[in-house]
Amino acid sequence: MKTLELTADRPGERLDVFLSRAVAGLSRSQARRLIDDGLVTVDGALERASYRLPGSARVAARLPPAEEAAPAAERIPLTIIYQDEDVIVVDKPAGLTVHPAPGHPSGTLVNALLALVPELAQVGERLRPGIVHRLDRDTSGLLVVARSERARADLVRQLKAREVSKTYLALVHGKPSPEQGTIEAPIGRHPRNRKKMAVVAGGREAETRYRLREEIGGFALLEVEPVTGRTHQIRVHLAAVGHPVAGDSVYGKRSEIVGRQFLHAWRLAFDLPSSGRRVEFESPLPADLRAALVRLRR
Repeated sequence: MKTLELTADRPGERLDVFLSRAVAGLSRSQARRLIDDGLVTVDGALERASYRLPGSARVAARLPPAEEAAPAAERIPLTIIYQDEDVIVVDKPAGLTVHPAPGHPSGTLVNALLALVPELAQVGERLRPGIVHRLDRDTSGLLVVARSERARADLVRQLKAREVSKTYLALVHGKPSPEQGTIEAPIGRHPRNRKKMAVVAGGREAETRYRLREEIGGFALLEVEPVTGRTHQIRVHLAAVGHPVAGDSVYGKRSEIVGRQFLHAWRLAFDLPSSGRRVEFESPLPADLRAALVRLRR
């Protein structure tokens, strides 16, 4: 990974704007992604994309290798819940990565969608065509994909305005108190493990609502709604309050009850870009998560 050492020359300029101006061929969205991924420091410290640079600040940016080839269409089975000329709602299985990334160029949801909708290649970012939000690889459930630029812009606007409602089912260790509440704690890169997120001072605003659905033998099944959309938000917040998601080996521990994190994107609601009509979809728990509950109830 190549590291660039830069010096800020316009006091008050946003960090993402400075990077996109100072690094040839780097767009502002790519600059934001580098910053969000913890690959940029200002005088040795991590800052937000909106951080206003002081004069003569030293900016270090680690740049990944040259961009990989555009994703190829692959025939991978998918469960399509809904589609029209603007959007596709997919019920993503656990184990399927949403889009290609360095070292993982194929076998993703994007590759599968390109086989169904070739024109998707022209929508949005080259490596993430149509993608407006994501699910972790081992999180199952509902995800909406844009089929047109107009739809993508509308969905992005809805997400920023917090008009998209996403509700997850999560099995956690212990029983939260109170049984219904809100977790508000800033999230950023873990100070020692760059592959993890954590609740950190100076992190990005993050808010998660939860409600107890069922208490089962030392565990609790929760309905969880992330108001904001930070990386690993639900898993980080629940672990931070002492109730990590069952089976989450990153923020909790492995489980004999379930072979992956018990987190499922159960309900999704948004306004259709084509008509503005509000729609809501639900995805039942997949077999492995249902089986885990059956074992607990016994």
